[in-house]
Amino acid sequence: MSSIDTLIERSGVHDDWRQILAESLLTLEPDYLDSLLRDDTWLPGVDRLLAAFRRERSGVRYLLIGESPYPRRESANGIAFYDAAVGSLWSEQGLSKAVNRATSLRNIVKTALVAEGHLQKDSTGKITQESIAMLDKRGLIGSLSELFQNLENAGFLMLNATPVLHSERKPAHEARYWLQFLERLLALIAQNSSRRVTLLLWGKIAKLVETMPASNHYDKIVCEHPYNISFIDNPEMLQLFARINVMRSCLTAKS
Repeated sequence: MSSIDTLIERSGVHDDWRQILAESLLTLEPDYLDSLLRDDTWLPGVDRLLAAFRRERSGVRYLLIGESPYPRRESANGIAFYDAAVGSLWSEQGLSKAVNRATSLRNIVKTALVAEGHLQKDSTGKITQESIAMLDKRGLIGSLSELFQNLENAGFLMLNATPVLHSERKPAHEARYWLQFLERLLALIAQNSSRRVTLLLWGKIAKLVETMPASNHYDKIVCEHPYNISFIDNPEMLQLFARINVMRSCLTAKS
């Protein structure tokens, strides 16, 4: 089995993606691919490298591109913005401690709550822990895994532009290995999609992706990174989250 086939197999990639990923991975240096299989020190690891592609391809409507994996083994899982170490969304004080200290994740959840009409900002323009604690959470999801399942159900494919984080190489150096892969991947997704997919580009990743000719085959929503509190007020993000209703529990969403 080739290094490419092994990486695809080990990540549990859905059959829909195997050919597209195999062609895209051909842009990487063979020695580099072999090194990923020999080395177990990088994140998220060979069994999660392509985990974003475990979903079927036909339902993809949005392609959310992050930067690189979380720098913690318990958090990095191959899906952009998904901190695998976070469980519950809520606590008696409002958001759980894990969510509240993860700035980007915290702002994504707050944006969704505002967009869906569950919360409003107070007179000072803030969304406080107290207001979240008082929120009636019946019918809402309770965990981060449910949030990302709802995002997937809404058509999200969430991958990092640089899917490998290595302790002995700077992210900017690692990114050079993956630039051609990303451009080839974008081209092949566009060619093989029955609908026009929307790129979600948050923060400086937009500057990278928008220079790629393949990005012209997509609609784009470009805004600040969710690390910025202004993300919660971004009208395009509010419209998007109002449309997809990711905070509703599966049972509520089906009723």
